Amino acid sequence: MTLTLERLNSASVQEAAALLDGLYEHSPWIAQAAIGQRPFRSLAHLKHAMARLVEEAGEERQLALLRAHPELAGKAMVGKSLTAESTREQDNAGLTNCTPAEFDQIQRLNADYNAKFGFPFILAVRGPRGTGLSRAEIIETFERRLANPVDFERAEGLRNVHRIAEIRLNDKFGVAPTQGEQVWDQLERLSQFSDPGYKDKGQLTVTYLTDAHRSASARIEQDMKEAGFDEVSVDAVGNVVGVYQGASAQAKRLLTGSHYDTVRNGGKYDGRLGIYVPMACVRALAKAKRRLPYGLEVIAFAEEEGQRYKATFLGSGALIGAFDPAWLDQRDADGVSMREAMHHAGLPGTVEAIAALRREPARYLGFVEVHIEQGPVLNELHLPLGAVTSINGGVRYLCEVMGMASHAGTTPMNRRRDAALAVAELALFVEQRAARDGDSVGTIGILNVPGGSTNVVPGRCQFTLDLRAPNDRQRDALVDDVLAQLKAICERRGLRFTCEQTMRAAAAPSHPQWQARWERAIEALGVPLHRMPSGAGHDAMKLHEVMPQAMLFVRGQNSGISHNPLESTTADDIDLAVQAFSDLLEQLAGETR
Repeated sequence: MTLTLERLNSASVQEAAALLDGLYEHSPWIAQAAIGQRPFRSLAHLKHAMARLVEEAGEERQLALLRAHPELAGKAMVGKSLTAESTREQDNAGLTNCTPAEFDQIQRLNADYNAKFGFPFILAVRGPRGTGLSRAEIIETFERRLANPVDFERAEGLRNVHRIAEIRLNDKFGVAPTQGEQVWDQLERLSQFSDPGYKDKGQLTVTYLTDAHRSASARIEQDMKEAGFDEVSVDAVGNVVGVYQGASAQAKRLLTGSHYDTVRNGGKYDGRLGIYVPMACVRALAKAKRRLPYGLEVIAFAEEEGQRYKATFLGSGALIGAFDPAWLDQRDADGVSMREAMHHAGLPGTVEAIAALRREPARYLGFVEVHIEQGPVLNELHLPLGAVTSINGGVRYLCEVMGMASHAGTTPMNRRRDAALAVAELALFVEQRAARDGDSVGTIGILNVPGGSTNVVPGRCQFTLDLRAPNDRQRDALVDDVLAQLKAICERRGLRFTCEQTMRAAAAPSHPQWQARWERAIEALGVPLHRMPSGAGHDAMKLHEVMPQAMLFVRGQNSGISHNPLESTTADDIDLAVQAFSDLLEQLAGETR
């Protein structure tokens, strides 16, 4: 008989413990303790409750839980003493069919890992999709995680323990995150398109209007048509626009979407998740032949990252009339102007055509965006979703300090005008000053000594500054302090400096009513609500200038890393995001009837 929440919630303590047996390897205490928190509102509620119990159990019990797990392709597998659940998982991953070389390699990794960490390497071998990782992926992950610090790896091991339990729980209840799996598969297909020089290395890089970018656009356009959108088109800057009409042609629209360009060697979910989650909701509506009281416009923004041209948020900016005509004459590293790139892509490349993209805010209810968190917070809290309270305001500078290049051997330390040391001193100040606010951040992401040499005191040092905070007042105070410190350092060291502001973005607090809708959607899933700011910039920042906006964050795997090939999320969390988006649509439908 398939297990149900109703049965679990009404069962005796003893029966309920038996129903949940086997979720956590040789650790029945977790399920037994969780039973005391019944009734469970959803599987997500149960999963979170068990994860929190482990979190609160303390280091000793956590280590015992980790050590209760068998090694991958280890002695227990060879001796056929694995639990039934572990046997199925390792067998499905092909670990019982390792080549002799693979088996020897895994044994060496097991020994090295245990020697360093004191517990076995634990990996949810069924992976983020639930269908299993390849042996090559398993070995690659094993080697990578062996380099982690001990505390970090203990937390990573526990998160994989919870993922294993999540998949086992799905099996017990006979449920599958179907919509999440479909979105996950679509994002995998979309990731096949990558720029030359990256694709052959297995890396994902899609920059504005390259051939890979155009292929990704065509794939999104086809996916929108197959989902059941009434209108699908590519606009004058390369945005892919899908419209699902409301009950009447005059109905206002809800605007949503995100970007499909990537950073260099980036991840598969940044931006793109926010295109395909609402697309899944449109697919369900179209399949049911259902119209909402309002229309839904989903936009895959062509450019957000600013990788090819200095035109960050080009795609969403065009919708609010923020496209700078001078951008058309910008040239990329190969000397190709934006206008030429547009013509090559079959776009008009004219100011008039781009200006016509400007939306009339009065025709829209607002803008919402789903996005992978790009940070560790939700992962550490064992929460699949978070409600965004504000998008941090940010300022970027391109700076240079000028001193005097001189001989490294003959110039006394107290006679040097070392440009690089000044920037190093500033970097430490940025770290300390940003930490003083708690939620401000500051980064010197690029640091370069032009023409530097091992035996020459640096005479010049070029660097970038990226300063962000949840509100403009806090951001501006941070900027003032950092620039004042740069001036003081240079005066004290006898140096000169220049600073060119390359970007300034106002903070974008979520509209209270729209944030409340996301919060109700999260709570309806039965998981605790967590409110959080966004440290990263998003397309929602641009739409915020003309209409109300609010964002939903989705938990990332691998400690939430983003702008990195390790960026990942699970089909289960994507499925919850689709459910939350659908709930928001229903709330809005009830309000607009």
